[in-house]
Amino acid sequence: MKATRQVQDKLALPATESGKGPQPVVLVHGWTCNRRHWQSLLDSPPQGTRLIAVDLPGHGEAQELPLSSWTVKAQAQALVSALADIDNPVLVGHSMGGAVVLEAARLKPVKAVVLVDTFVIPYGDLDEETARQIETPFQDNFVSGIANLVANNAGPDLSEQEKQTLEREMAAARQDAMLPLWSDLLRWSPNAAFAEINCPIHAINGDLVGEAARARCAPYVTEWLQAGTWHFPQMEQPEVFADRLNRVLKSCG
Repeated sequence: MKATRQVQDKLALPATESGKGPQPVVLVHGWTCNRRHWQSLLDSPPQGTRLIAVDLPGHGEAQELPLSSWTVKAQAQALVSALADIDNPVLVGHSMGGAVVLEAARLKPVKAVVLVDTFVIPYGDLDEETARQIETPFQDNFVSGIANLVANNAGPDLSEQEKQTLEREMAAARQDAMLPLWSDLLRWSPNAAFAEINCPIHAINGDLVGEAARARCAPYVTEWLQAGTWHFPQMEQPEVFADRLNRVLKSCG
């Protein structure tokens, strides 16, 4: 079921809802992605859940939604505003979406946070030189940068057609919003969120999350490994991902 979720005044986040269970589970996509990347899960929602997949400002069908600044925190504020009528949700964020839901959990009481391959980049540990090395290819040629990102991060379980569709959708994202958001994300740190959030934090990780990032998160995060996947576990192995998420949700009570 398609819907919109009010942000402020007449602005709203496009959303797709699925399931009629008592537990709201909010699905937040990654950088340059959109809510369609949760489609397999939306087609078969875990028992007892009400899934709500949103497009963040600047992404998907919310490309023209304005923000005062293109930052992780501004994305989180828009998300929290859109969820004003949703009590005690579980927030699930893929990649950059994990950073967004961590920041959102600082602003709104939530039942749990689930990070999906968020720390494939070791946020909080990048020095300025490394951050610039990562962002420069996208500034020089955004479409080429996206092509390389998909080639290096979309696992072999995705067909060539699926990879091409993923690349096309990501490359079509709004560059004037995505570039400053990418720059902010690379300089974002989870430290404040880890220190302030009182709810359980879980992570469903594929094979690309490095040992240093795992060690950094270990004191705060319960990890669930989805071996054999790269950076898009919910798309590469949707049935396995659904099982992992269902286990996480059950562990949260």
